[in-house]
Amino acid sequence: MSLILLIEQILNGLQFGVMLFLTAAGLTLVFGVMGLINLAHGSLFMVGAFAAATVAGATGSFVLALAASLAAAAAAGALVEILVIRRLYSRDHLDQVLATFALILIFSEGTRWLFGSFPLYLNIPDYLAGPVTLPGGIQYPLYRLTLIAIGLLVAFGLYLLISRTRLGIQIRAGESDREMIAALGVDISKLYTIVFALGAALAGFAGALVGAIQSVQVGMGEPVLILAFVVIVIGGIGSIKGALIGSLLVGLTDTLGGVLLPEFFKLFMDNASATSVGSSLSTMLIYILMAIVLVMKPTGLFGAKA
Repeated sequence: MSLILLIEQILNGLQFGVMLFLTAAGLTLVFGVMGLINLAHGSLFMVGAFAAATVAGATGSFVLALAASLAAAAAAGALVEILVIRRLYSRDHLDQVLATFALILIFSEGTRWLFGSFPLYLNIPDYLAGPVTLPGGIQYPLYRLTLIAIGLLVAFGLYLLISRTRLGIQIRAGESDREMIAALGVDISKLYTIVFALGAALAGFAGALVGAIQSVQVGMGEPVLILAFVVIVIGGIGSIKGALIGSLLVGLTDTLGGVLLPEFFKLFMDNASATSVGSSLSTMLIYILMAIVLVMKPTGLFGAKA
């Protein structure tokens, strides 16, 4: 494999990782602060993608489409939290899983009823289309580079929010002792709604960004949800830093594994067998990575000690 191809795949892995981070960050916030298992998080990813595709089709503006994804996903998240999730905090995790699984079905069938079963397409704007030349003469899509930059900026923004603002202090306190901050006068119901809406907005934003490089369709959030759970297990529940590191590890492992393993097996297998075996093992790599992390550190890389 050439060095240029390897660098391109590393960049692809970074782009995949930062998009996973946008989804996993909201999921780990919700789980860390509220102790809630939210299987419907992937549906909010889908809501953002459909909102962006609809607004882009109506206005032709990609910026408005991204704003719509944030607003629609945050509104859907706040509504879900007020109407459904708020009744689940005192219930066990099985009830939370069943209720949020039902939300997946409601969101999927509701979206199918509104938009139909055919996929929508969100076009990359002209000013982000085409390749850019990197040092070494590497040609790489400008839009994918932009996704990496956006993801890292959002990560920095979340760090500032959590570490430097009053809301961040309340979120961190809520992770440690929600009863105490409620006793100190913090409106815990309002805090939960804000956190849930923030997590939903991040997922919807990721859905809109990804929707420009793949089709926007019903059920697009479920595969991302599975990977997001892997990320927060690796990074540690409730840790934004862990979500970022875990996302980058998963993105690079998944992308590089799919390219390097077949090449490795070609050293002592025929091409067809090497491709088959390498592709099969590459799909397992992120779960092997998760298992290794859990054996070495059961709370995840940056999870709080039990």
